[in-house]
Amino acid sequence: MPDCNACKEARQHVEPVPYIVHEAAMARLERTIKRLWILLLVVIALFVLSNVAWLIYESQFEIVESTSTIEQDTSGSGNNYVVGEINGIPESDDYYEITSP
Repeated sequence: MPDCNACKEARQHVEPVPYIVHEAAMARLERTIKRLWILLLVVIALFVLSNVAWLIYESQFEIVESTSTIEQDTSGSGNNYVVGEINGIPESDDYYEITSP
């Protein structure tokens, strides 16, 4: 088990840091902090520009909505099925089910 009294005595005899070494470390940290601020401003500018680019890209498209009403009579109580193209919508693997009222 370590001797705690020896640790306390060793901590009391800490060598002071020379003034020149301290000033050099502080100057280095100031340069680093300045570079980090510049980097932060560049990242914010790029974020804003990317959002503006997406807004410009999305505004190029026009949203077109169309609805169609299809009425068809059926004999009995069955369902009518449409296979093919409905108002310019090509047929797919599925078919459209139109139930009679």
